[in-house]
Parts: sequence; structure tokens; C-alpha cells
Amino acid sequence: MRVKAEVLGQVRGTVQADILKEDQGQNSCIFSTDFSLRMMGDIQDYFIRNNVRNFYSVSISGYHIAEAGANPITQLAFTLANGFTYVEYYLSRGMNIDDFAPNLSFFFSNGLEPEYSVIGRVARRIWAVAMRDKYMGNERSQKLKYHIQTSGRSLHSQEIQFNDIRTTLQALIAIYDNCNSLHTNSYDEAITTPSEESVRRALAIQMIINKEWGISRVDNINQGSFIIEELTDLVEEAVLTEFDRLSQRGGVLGSMETGYQRTKIQDESLHYESLKSTGAYPIIGVNTFLNPHSDYVEQCGIELARGTEEEKQSQLKRLAEFKERKSGMSSQAMERLQKVAQSDGNIFEELVETVKYCSLGEITQTLYRAGGQYRRNM
Repeated sequence: MRVKAEVLGQVRGTVQADILKEDQGQNSCIFSTDFSLRMMGDIQDYFIRNNVRNFYSVSISGYHIAEAGANPITQLAFTLANGFTYVEYYLSRGMNIDDFAPNLSFFFSNGLEPEYSVIGRVARRIWAVAMRDKYMGNERSQKLKYHIQTSGRSLHSQEIQFNDIRTTLQALIAIYDNCNSLHTNSYDEAITTPSEESVRRALAIQMIINKEWGISRVDNINQGSFIIEELTDLVEEAVLTEFDRLSQRGGVLGSMETGYQRTKIQDESLHYESLKSTGAYPIIGVNTFLNPHSDYVEQCGIELARGTEEEKQSQLKRLAEFKERKSGMSSQAMERLQKVAQSDGNIFEELVETVKYCSLGEITQTLYRAGGQYRRNM
């Protein structure tokens, strides 16, 4: 037990599960929203009781909302609203704000529109004020931590070599806005799983900015800039206006019941695609300044990454061997998990044991029986 406690106190990482963005933007929910929220709350409760401080309990994600089509204002507003929804839910379960707020992290997309230059500072300002004045959180709770991934939607198969240029500019925006961490996309992610060569180039973008780009050593490059200050105020006002729209519809969960977020994201996606198709939104090499020669993908001969039949059979074999080794204990483990899920027990705490004996499929089917499957409101 002592070793386990020490490990839990030092383990680092991030839980990717964010049921609200799953429903709103990613369309990959499998459990009901209420049941998923409960499991997220169980994770945070387990982290508090076991002093897990270096592992973020949830990555509150706007990236997937943006990739689904939302503009930068909508991405930021929906993501922050989702964050406050988790805060309210965790508080309703009796957790202390300063015990869980530092365990929350945010995840945004960076495109090339001007609003992306300030989404980090706007997010931090809104979060800090709310944590201080509404929730009475301490200084650490007021500090919003966020990760940036450059925009996958901005990558194109046409003139694929230009994607690194877009990614470089998006990385500069993120670094100038003082993100806590950054992921730069590989240029070939427009069509396939990135190659080793393209990943190295994507990493080089960050390394060159951090090691060779001298101005990046300044802590606050944009300090005093009129356009940055003006954009910050305008974006903050627009985000707070979107908060009002969500409140009028019953908050985040009430808005989800009527499909408000999904509808807005889809409308903005259609608008973006329409502008791109007509050329009103110029994209070099895609809808303007087109390459008169053959497609670059054909020229460079990028091979699409596909799992082989050998890899598939290897995975199936390992799964079968695991089930055979654990056959005497898996049914009991699933029964315990179902009982915990149907009572007031902590599902995550039980899952830590269940995964030793059951496959992901077995666990999923067990939780379906306990909490039901996801059904989208029409």
C-alpha cells in the first residue's frame, strides 16, 4: 500500500475523457451523459482521496469542437462553459474547489484567424475572475493551464508541403500567447498517419522556435500591443455573450438536450466550407494560386499508413491469450464492477482492479448493463 500511495502521488499524465465535448463535437459517446459525468466525478474523487496531484483528471477540450467546425469564439466559449459545468458538478458532490481545480486542464486548437492570437489570455482572464470571485478559489485554482495543438482542419492534401508553413505560424501564435504545452501537427496528417520524417519536421518547428528564434525568449512578446489588447476585450465580450445564450437554454446540459451546441458547430462548419469553396476564404494552393502541375502527393509518393493483417491477428491473439489466462477471475471482476456501478461506489476505483482481469470490451458491456448506452437526442 505504501508503494502504491507513493506511485499515485508521483504519476503524471492526463485523462482524455471529456463527455461534454464528446457529445458536442466529437460524436464518439458510448455511455449516457449522466453516467459518464458520474464516472468523471469518480475519477476526480479518487484523485483527491489518493493525493494524485500531477495527473490531470480531465482534458477539457475545445480542439475537437474546433475540428468539427466551430469558429475560435465558439470553441473558446463552449470549452470554458464545459469547464464551469464540471466545476459545478464536482462541487455538488461535496468536493472542495481547491482540491480539484488545479487538476483540470484545457486543450485548444490554433488556426490562423486573428482571434486565435488571444484565446489563451481570454480563457485565463475569464477563468481567474470566476475562480476568485464566484468560487473563492485560491491562487493555484485561478491559474488556467492549457495545451495547444495546431489546427488539423487547416492541413490540406493539395500542396501538402505548405502545411508546415501554416503549422509554424500557428505554433508562433501559441508560444506568443504563453501556452503551457504545444503539439505541432505533421504535414502529412492531412491524408494519413504521419511518417517518422514528417513527425521529425513537426518537432523541429517547435525546437527551432524555442532554440533559434531569439524573440521567443521574451516572456510577453505581445505586451502593450494595441491590436492584442483590443482583440482580447472583443473576444472576451463575445465569449460572455455566448455564455448568456447557453444560460437562456438551461446551461450547458440544457443546451445539449436541444442540440444547440451541435447545431451551432455544424452551421459554422458549413459557413467555413462555403467560404473555402467560393474562394472568399483564400487558401494558398487549395483554392487560389493553384499548382498547374500534378498533385504533390502523387509526386512525393506518400504511402498511406494501414494496419496489416499480421498486426490485426497479433492483437486478436494477445486478446485471446489474456482472456484465457484470466478466465477464472474475469466473471467475478465484472460482477463486482456492475455492483459498484449500480450502487454509490466509486467506479474508477473498482476499474483499477477490473482491468487486471477483463478486456476493454468486457468492461464496456458490463458498464452498458449498469449505466445504459448513449442515445443522441433528436
